[in-house]
Amino acid sequence: MTNETLETLKTRRSCRAYKPEQISEEELAAVLEAGTYAPTAMGLQSPKIVVIQDPETRALLSRMNAAVMGREGSDPMYGAPTYLLVLADAARPTAQQDGSLVMGNLMNAAASLGLGSCWINRAREMFDSAEGKALLARWGIQGEWQGVGFCILGYPAADPKPAAPRKADYIVRV
Repeated sequence: MTNETLETLKTRRSCRAYKPEQISEEELAAVLEAGTYAPTAMGLQSPKIVVIQDPETRALLSRMNAAVMGREGSDPMYGAPTYLLVLADAARPTAQQDGSLVMGNLMNAAASLGLGSCWINRAREMFDSAEGKALLARWGIQGEWQGVGFCILGYPAADPKPAAPRKADYIVRV
C-alpha cells in the first residue's frame, strides 16, 4: 500500500547542509501547525515550540550547543536559517515523549514541503544550565522546562542520500 504520507515518512532524511536563504512564512506556519497536532499524553498539548530565526540568537545557541559537545568553534546547527526549539513541561511524567512526538511531526511536515530538517540534540543540557534558564526567562517562558531538541529547518543545499535498507530484525512478531 502506498500513499503520499507513507512516501514522505520513507524518504525523509536528516539534512546537514543548508542554503542561507530563510524559509517562507507560509512554510514555517505549516510546519509549526503540524507540530501543534502531535499527540500528547491526555491531549494536554504540554510542549512549547520556540522559533529562532534571528542571526544573533542562532549564533549564541550554536555556540552553546557546541560547548556541550566540547567542540567549540564548530556549527552543530549546520548553517540552518531556522531553529525550532521544542521544550517539554518538566512537571509532566511524559515530558520527553510528548516533545519527541512534536519533533517528529515538525520534521515530517518539513519533508512534505521539500524543506530540509534535522534533530539536533543537547537541548536538555543547554536549558538545564544557568545560561539556558536565563534565555528562557528573557523570552518570557516561565516555569520548569526541559529541552527536547532543536528541529533545524531550511532549504537543502544538496540532495539527501537515500534511506539505508531496513534491518531484517527491526520487527518482531509475537
